[in-house]
Amino acid sequence: MSELAKRVLVAVIAAPLALWIVLAGGAPLAALIAIVSAVGAWEFFRIARGAGARPLDDVGIALAGILPLAVHAHYLGVFSARPALAAVVVLLVMAATIWLRGAHGAPLLAAATTLFGVLYTAGMLAFGYAIRYHDIVAGYDSVGAKHLLLGSLAVAIPPGGALLIFPLLVTWASDIGAYAVGRTVGGRKLIPSVSPGKTVAGAVGGLIASMLVAWAYGRGVLVPVAHLGLSPWGALTFGLLISVAAQVGDLFESLLKRDAKMKDSSHIIPGHGGILDRFDSLIFVLPVAYVLLSWLPIPVFQ
Repeated sequence: MSELAKRVLVAVIAAPLALWIVLAGGAPLAALIAIVSAVGAWEFFRIARGAGARPLDDVGIALAGILPLAVHAHYLGVFSARPALAAVVVLLVMAATIWLRGAHGAPLLAAATTLFGVLYTAGMLAFGYAIRYHDIVAGYDSVGAKHLLLGSLAVAIPPGGALLIFPLLVTWASDIGAYAVGRTVGGRKLIPSVSPGKTVAGAVGGLIASMLVAWAYGRGVLVPVAHLGLSPWGALTFGLLISVAAQVGDLFESLLKRDAKMKDSSHIIPGHGGILDRFDSLIFVLPVAYVLLSWLPIPVFQ
């Protein structure tokens, strides 16, 4: 099977499943983020080892998988996540390096790489869950899901689901816009020492595509489904900043792989490389989107 066929097959299977999970929210969404985070942490530590570090792989992978589940439990009210608890976890990781690495096992680098790997993967991706249950849509829980027509199919979209789809769709638009314009126009390279294939024209194309999609989605979906509006400038600002975050996230992961002299973070997804290769943009996008969605939307009373 060709690489293109593998890409298409994976997309056909994964896209509807991911959409269902985003709309369902709750435990399915937390489980998906936990799995992606744990595998992403494994890939990150693989990259780190290629760059000469010796992280505490098992500890970091476990923490990356637990963190999104802990966020889910926090939203359910099972327990209250406090900064002191996070501090204790950090201290335990640092303490573990005493026995697992010792004086001659680069303990400082091991502890720092392990903690950063958890923060970079689970710490950032967990904002996807936080967006799904963002405070700005909490007041409309009683309204329930709205039905939008996709061709002849009516799809039930809850307000939180519409909110989470927003940055995902804008990120997708940025990737497609950058690829299409970059391939068509070519020209000056963006940062060839980090990612030789990216061009300035492609970066601009990604920005424009994101801004247009943000404006359209704000008017066509957020207002009727999530009871939220965006001013024209607010929508364009959201699209612009999300595209910047997405492109920087892509470049940062490329920088990590270049440091480790690796082409892909892994080969776990047929035709697509690794988890980090697919989620590198969202790692930067989701926290930025959470902040922007706290500031820009305007409640619409219908």
